Amino acid sequence: MTSIEWTAIITFALLGSIGHCIGMCGGFIVTYTTAKIKPRFSKTRSAFYHFLYNIGRVTTYTLFGALFGYFGSFWDVSPLARSIMYAVAGVMMILMGLSFAGKLKFLTSIEVPITNYSWFKRVFTAQLTSATPMSFYILGVLNGLFPCGLVYTMLVTATTTQSALYGAAVMAIFGLFTIPTLFSFAYVVGIFSQTKFRSVMIQLAAVTVIAFGGWTLMKAYVQFDKWYNAPQTQLQNGKLPS
Repeated sequence: MTSIEWTAIITFALLGSIGHCIGMCGGFIVTYTTAKIKPRFSKTRSAFYHFLYNIGRVTTYTLFGALFGYFGSFWDVSPLARSIMYAVAGVMMILMGLSFAGKLKFLTSIEVPITNYSWFKRVFTAQLTSATPMSFYILGVLNGLFPCGLVYTMLVTATTTQSALYGAAVMAIFGLFTIPTLFSFAYVVGIFSQTKFRSVMIQLAAVTVIAFGGWTLMKAYVQFDKWYNAPQTQLQNGKLPS
């Protein structure tokens, strides 16, 4: 991956976490903070628990990134296969970006609420009532399972890396750069809850995703051109195409 792509991921994480994550995960954070963070706790202790929660989220994202990156490696067999994968990924990114911008209802059709499942409710309730530090980490792991357009976009990106290692890195970087917003949410909730401010951030995130989708489509064209011109190049070099 290029420096442009890593920069796009970081930018998307920072902007998207303000514009979208607060709406998606804000209620979850308020719930566990109210139930588990006691007024008698020191600031250091409270910050440590919030840190464990966020590391739990990043853990889930990273594991999914490795899985999707590994899946993408099956497409690394020919320029044509890579071209098809990049094309599908680019179109998905653009659709998601338009959905963020409010031009489509694409994301609402795929963000299926996981909280409706009984197993999730059981695990969530058990961790919410637990007093152990590990329960904060597990709550973060559960939060990482939430259906989220930002996560979907990055998983598509992880797939295009065609590598479990790079896929994990994409999701880890994405998760780490959403931490500042969610970590600070309880302390500066007034700023993040301002509708106009969040709207601007999510619009900027939408532009970033659409631009990233365009970049991915360009990569699809490069791979297609490499495949399309390969037989002609081989003939010019006196070789028969396989």
